Parts: sequence; C-alpha cells; structure tokens
Amino acid sequence: MSSEPNKPASPQPLPIASLPVAPHGHQIQARHQTILPPEEGDALRRLEKVLGANDGGTAPAALPELKAVCREYPNYLDGWARLGQAAYLNGDAVSAYAFGRVGYHRGLDRLRKNGWGGTGQVRWGESGNRGFLRALHLLMVASAAIGEEDEELRCRQFLIDLDPEEGLGLADRVPRRAGELLDASELP
Repeated sequence: MSSEPNKPASPQPLPIASLPVAPHGHQIQARHQTILPPEEGDALRRLEKVLGANDGGTAPAALPELKAVCREYPNYLDGWARLGQAAYLNGDAVSAYAFGRVGYHRGLDRLRKNGWGGTGQVRWGESGNRGFLRALHLLMVASAAIGEEDEELRCRQFLIDLDPEEGLGLADRVPRRAGELLDASELP
C-alpha cells in the first residue's frame, strides 16, 4: 500500500496488443523507415537484359526468360515481381497472383532482416525497396483480377501506408472491380 493515499497512480504502459493495427495486419509508424540494400549486380544486369529484349517484359517470350532469372536468383524480389507482371499481362492472373505472393513474402522476410518489425515505412523512392513494393502492387492487382476483393483492399491500404507520399499513386485511384485488368502502362 502507498503511504500517500491521494497520489494518483502512475500510468501503466499499454501492452503491444492494444496498439492499433491496420487491416493489412501491420502497424505503420512514420518515424521509422526501412531501406532494403540493392540487389546483386549480376541479378540486376540479367533482369535488365531480359526486359530490354522483350518489350519491358510484356512479350510472351519473356516468361521463360524471367522464370530462368527467378530460378538463378530466387531471392531477387524484382525478378518475382517482373515475372508476375509478365504473366498478368499475358492473361494469367492466377500465376501472377502466385508470383506476386512469392515476391511479397520473400520481401517481408528481407524487410525483417533489415530492421523492419511490422512497423515503419518502406518508400518507393529507395531503389532497393522497389522489388518488394512492385510485388505487393502485383499481388493487389492480381487479387482484384481473380475476385479476391478483401486481399486487394488490404494490399492497397498497405501500399498507401508504407509510402503515404507516393503509395504508387493509389490514394487517388478507385479500387478495381473483380476481373478488371490493368494495362502495361499502369504497372510500376
């Protein structure tokens, strides 16, 4: 018992579970930013060569070459994102969803290894972050294309929260309707 009966109790810290969590399951704090290190130079050169020879990855011939990039560099986030974009642009939204999910989950692992604990921003302006953000964007559009509206909205909000100033321009766009596809110019 306290010897001072009228002294107010000191405030107790809030348990982590009481902090607000966004619908995508992560808490974003503006004061913390994570910047992923750049990808391996060999992986970057290989992907650029494939994209350059195949209309930026939109040509059907890009698919086997992009798969080879992912096979050779399985941790290369932008490789998975670009493979998914190529599948999406060639009419295979289910494969695009799967490739986007691989890039997204590998990206979450890499973010955690670089200090991101489910909180903080991951900005498009940092080139090392673009593979993860591109994969998350792909997961969003592929989710819409296959009718996974809840997943599409979670990914959309996550992108906006991770980079509120850029958010890949999503804050100004209306969410897609099920089956509504983007064209190549709308992909990051």
